[in-house]
Amino acid sequence: MKESESKPQTPDQTNVALLVIDVQRGLFERHIHKAEELLLNINTIVDHAHRGGVPVFFIQHSGTGALLKGSPGWQLHPQLHLLVTDSVVHKQHGSAFEDTVLEEALKSAKVTGVVITGLVTHGCVRATCIGALELGYRVVLVKDGHSSFSKQAAKLIDQWNQELSAMGAELKATLEIEFD
Repeated sequence: MKESESKPQTPDQTNVALLVIDVQRGLFERHIHKAEELLLNINTIVDHAHRGGVPVFFIQHSGTGALLKGSPGWQLHPQLHLLVTDSVVHKQHGSAFEDTVLEEALKSAKVTGVVITGLVTHGCVRATCIGALELGYRVVLVKDGHSSFSKQAAKLIDQWNQELSAMGAELKATLEIEFD
């Protein structure tokens, strides 16, 4: 296989981080569209990031109801492949950049691009993608790595993949993401 025919790779691999948004127990108490496939895709990407030495940030939302800080529903999903070397960033707003330490952590690691996956498509995933684009990060949205509990989930995923792509996010499928 020629070098030009190799697998597509994530841009700026040496300066990229993986953001896993709000994959928390409380959100799975609702019907997440293609939940098992979503968890498999997220863990595949997390495992690739770990093997490639890419920083992984698990974003954890605090709110009311199922995501009340400290409650069982607030906890990260138990099937996630979280390592002790990964970072957990707590947030209270839609964007993982608003009133959190995320931007400072990315700057200190000289990160210029982010790969984004997680929940919820039309909420925190959308807001974090837009926030990252506004801050000048190169954004790769994992097009089969985000979902929703909405009855319109499939339509919302397609809609936001298109809209975020039009705003400048690159769309890549799970199997197109390579960090090593």
